[in-house]
Amino acid sequence: MTCTVRALVLACSCIAALAASKPAGAWQGSTPEATREDSAFGGMDDVVRGLADVQSVVVLLHGRTSYEFHRDGKPETLHDTQSVAKSALAAVVGVALRQGHLPSLDVRVVDVLPELRSANADPRALAITLAHLLGMTAGFAVDDAGGTARALAPERAWARPLRSDPGQSFAYDNSVVPLISAVLEKATGQSVAAYAREHLVAPLGMAEPSYTRGLSLRTLDMARLGQLFLQDGAWNGAALLPPAFVADATRAQSRGGPPVGLPYGLAWWVPSGSTFFASGYAGQFIWVHRPLGMVVAVTSTVSPGSQQRGQALQLIRGPLFQAAQKRTGRPGS
Repeated sequence: MTCTVRALVLACSCIAALAASKPAGAWQGSTPEATREDSAFGGMDDVVRGLADVQSVVVLLHGRTSYEFHRDGKPETLHDTQSVAKSALAAVVGVALRQGHLPSLDVRVVDVLPELRSANADPRALAITLAHLLGMTAGFAVDDAGGTARALAPERAWARPLRSDPGQSFAYDNSVVPLISAVLEKATGQSVAAYAREHLVAPLGMAEPSYTRGLSLRTLDMARLGQLFLQDGAWNGAALLPPAFVADATRAQSRGGPPVGLPYGLAWWVPSGSTFFASGYAGQFIWVHRPLGMVVAVTSTVSPGSQQRGQALQLIRGPLFQAAQKRTGRPGS
């Protein structure tokens, strides 16, 4: 997977000019001119059908849906996003920062959740901040190169031994999700689902997510989350997220490591200054490429075979990116 991702990064880096994205959302209707331009995606359905693992695709260019594919013919289907949920949770953190429920990302976890103070005898645990959790640099001992370990409940997650000082090293850790969720719920006084429904799902015009198995979203709504970050946290003229938070989240905060093997920001993988993406097991992606004003959301069958074949990345790297270049008139190699 790492080599494929790096190849995609090299392909994307060929586009040098930065194109400004419009402050509108993905719900915009088409125009005759735009429809003609979208002919660059002609024949794409046949390409995607040949990649049996890929279940759905939505491509936004400058805030407009330029291409979509749904294998089941149902755009309203909610798909299991796997670890893309971490990037969605980061958006909820950004909303809480914007509304003043959280003072900053540097707030210590034990200051929000004092009940955790006695759960870990290592004094270094007292220094762990929300930023450390989002950036996967809390320092907990984690041995999960594949990124598939079961997330632990907050107290058990906090009680784990520390392998390094907070902020010193990256270790991909699924157990940061319940810890971040607990911080949000204490700070906002609401469940994460209720708070997100009011302050993120509704403003973005998203369908109600499912939380039965992790986080399940429509593919279009995955793309809308990517568009929100592409637009520096603004949506329909309103600042939902602080721009400084978006900048920090989509800028490399560490060299990263497994399972993707690329630099990591705050719940987003950041391979370069022009590209950032959310990645979930077996081919779930929100891929954002600033120079083309491009957001790609892809879902795939959740299986070991799908993970191994990497068809979603092949699709993004090749046909979709090439069509976007043609659609926007920007050359690339």
